[in-house]
Amino acid sequence: MEKLKKIIGQYGRWQPLEIYVQRIETHIESDFSLAIENSKALLESISKQICKEKKRELTGDESINKLVKFAFDVIGYEINSQINSISRALSSISHQIGNLRTAIGSTSHGRSLEELKERNSKVDELTREFLIDSTEIIASLLIRAFETENPRLKIELADTNLVYSENEGFNEFWDEAFGEFTMGDYSYTASEILFHVDYQAYVAEHKAFLEGEE
Repeated sequence: MEKLKKIIGQYGRWQPLEIYVQRIETHIESDFSLAIENSKALLESISKQICKEKKRELTGDESINKLVKFAFDVIGYEINSQINSISRALSSISHQIGNLRTAIGSTSHGRSLEELKERNSKVDELTREFLIDSTEIIASLLIRAFETENPRLKIELADTNLVYSENEGFNEFWDEAFGEFTMGDYSYTASEILFHVDYQAYVAEHKAFLEGEE
């Protein structure tokens, strides 16, 4: 899932999703049921976060395909746009991922020892590849669409005026996560680099940090 990992790295607010990606990659061969469970959790997390950012209220019992559909809806594409047609198709795929998770998941409900042993054989290699590739495509598209096609967020960021020295809490949090970078005789903290190299990203991560504290 190299493409998705690259996108997560590009938009730092999504870094917590790396745990799902790691689990998926770890269990694709050894226990596909765990890979598909984490695929479902990955798509749910992204969709819920987008809905939260766009103030879309959720009841908490939405199916995965509804969550994905809601996420695409609130991003703001026109109803007749190509991306909306694609999103409807991807929502259908996510629905099948949810169904498969229920069918073979080892933790969804109690299973006999024989069922636990045979659950992975229910999915052939071609289907596994398709489902994991589909998960990566849906997750990547959701994140990139939200980050790059959200005019309201861009306006909010443009109107924000942060002073680096006045945000010690966030700076320390970011530096603890990413450390310090040395280039010859020069050394800079991760927060300094983010602030001076990509101010808009600094503002977005600062905003996410404050919301996380709340």
